[in-house]
Amino acid sequence: MLLIRCPYCAAERPEVEFVYAGEAHIARPSDPSALTDEQWKNHLFIRTNPRGAHFERWRHLHGCGRFFNAVRDTVTDKFAMTYRAGLPRPTASEIKEARP
Repeated sequence: MLLIRCPYCAAERPEVEFVYAGEAHIARPSDPSALTDEQWKNHLFIRTNPRGAHFERWRHLHGCGRFFNAVRDTVTDKFAMTYRAGLPRPTASEIKEARP
């Protein structure tokens, strides 16, 4: 079982308390009605699927209920770090420093 650290509760909890909420740091369109059907489809459904570090949104559903961001390695399934929603994407050196 994975342990995920909620940056708001400041505690590592079992993964069953959390729910995945999609890719993090996606630029939302300022005027969705101006997009073509193809552009809207791509915005809603096309996501990156990198090998290695992936920036994700999670929600501590059975805890504080808040959304936060995480950096998870898609190869090892280990979380490198978690951070509060609204903060900028961490740099590679910040991720490296945060690894346990």
